[in-house]
Amino acid sequence: MRIVSLLPAATDIVAELGLAADLVGRTHECDWPPEHVAGVRVVTSAEVSAGTLSSREISDAVGGTAHSGSSLYTLDTDALGALAPEVVLTQDLCDVCAVSYAGASRAVRVLDGGPRVLSLEPRTLGDVLDCLVTVGELLGVEDHARARREALAARLDTVRTLTAGRPRPRVVAIEWLDPLWPAGHWVPEQIACAGGEPLIAAPGEHTRPMDWEAVRAARPDVLLVMPCGFGPQRTLRERELLTSLPGWQDVPAVRSGEVWVLDGPAYFNRPGPRVVRGAEVLAHVLHGVRAGEPVTTAEALRLG
Repeated sequence: MRIVSLLPAATDIVAELGLAADLVGRTHECDWPPEHVAGVRVVTSAEVSAGTLSSREISDAVGGTAHSGSSLYTLDTDALGALAPEVVLTQDLCDVCAVSYAGASRAVRVLDGGPRVLSLEPRTLGDVLDCLVTVGELLGVEDHARARREALAARLDTVRTLTAGRPRPRVVAIEWLDPLWPAGHWVPEQIACAGGEPLIAAPGEHTRPMDWEAVRAARPDVLLVMPCGFGPQRTLRERELLTSLPGWQDVPAVRSGEVWVLDGPAYFNRPGPRVVRGAEVLAHVLHGVRAGEPVTTAEALRLG
């Protein structure tokens, strides 16, 4: 089956299902697993250069205060047509972060053969795992998809067991630096699964920008920094956006050295199977517990 993925998380799902060889098109941000996606044709480009712009400049470029502005993605409809996909995977959760379902539907409407467009819209951890089954049903591997879902759910259960009965630190997760934006959707559940108490954002919530005073008032024991689309080294380039805030040194997490920079795109921002690894990483961050492979500094490092 010829598959085009217009969502990095969908690419992760296709790979998890063992169908990476069927991918014929992907976005410029689909980077996992690298050995499978490197040779797949790219059918999108970035409207803004995230590598050269600041967080504020990126936010302003896409509409500023809500995930409802201009998309960061431009779809190459000629390239899409040339690939003759049978299935196009996209999303309708965030108009900024990927090509929307509406945009993908318009693009494929003129293609021969009528490819199927599937929109993935998970908001919770359960929804993320269910997407494996939804995609698996469409691609003809439902039994395998259900088995992979069960295996991932078992890993989450292991995290819960390893962190059960421990003191639950109060946690604030930040998914954008300027303006400050709390991480919602499935991230509060990742925190709770790993033995923490998520603050400010609720499970499944589509969040909005917040004032720094909200973080100070919450007095978190742990502060997680996971900007959408930024790896740890990119995040560190803008660390002063946080460390220069008034009262930074008074936050309990800062005083105790529990400010962590995490790999947002890999384990927290994208609603794909690697959110399970994100919960394992948080078990290490919050409790020093090992779940799965040892956590590396590429996955989580303290903001010193």
